[in-house]
Amino acid sequence: MAGKKQFDMATALDAAMIQFWRAGYADTSVGDLSRATGLNRSSIYSSLGDKDALFIRCLERYSTRYGDKYDVALSCAADRPLEAVRAFFDVTLARIADPGLPDGCLAAQTVMATPALSASVAARAREAIGLQHTRLRAALKAGRLHDEAAESYATHLAAVNQSLAVMSRAGASAEQLRAVVDVTLDALARTLEASG
Repeated sequence: MAGKKQFDMATALDAAMIQFWRAGYADTSVGDLSRATGLNRSSIYSSLGDKDALFIRCLERYSTRYGDKYDVALSCAADRPLEAVRAFFDVTLARIADPGLPDGCLAAQTVMATPALSASVAARAREAIGLQHTRLRAALKAGRLHDEAAESYATHLAAVNQSLAVMSRAGASAEQLRAVVDVTLDALARTLEASG
């Protein structure tokens, strides 16, 4: 149609996601989103929704993008659980090392900002974090850890994964982050050997 500006929804959502990821939900204004996406305020509201709705769409996009990668990484857990968990952490470390992406984790920083969030945004952020634990527990159970050990390690591994994001924001080097992962994997390897 002549005179009607068209835009690519995926590009706009990615730009909004990066803006939220860089500045956080509370410190991102609709004006910031307008500058990031190239859309005026009315276009944002009519096409992408209000700030809460847009943020939830961005968080779901983020969760799906990295969740799919985590699922692929963990897919060999039944036969090679240690390699699967290593591949899981490799997804996080690759995301952290990508110079085109902000430091940290969008889901983790959102959960940490819970007091400033609406109930729907806070709930969605907690759900995104919870999915990591669920994935890891299922993978460890497939790798033949008994329920209690799978639950404990899933909690621990999810916490380590989130700490990597926080540490990267605080300036930890790639070597320091890898050392954290290596210590964690060594402990898991001992547990897997003992349960085998």
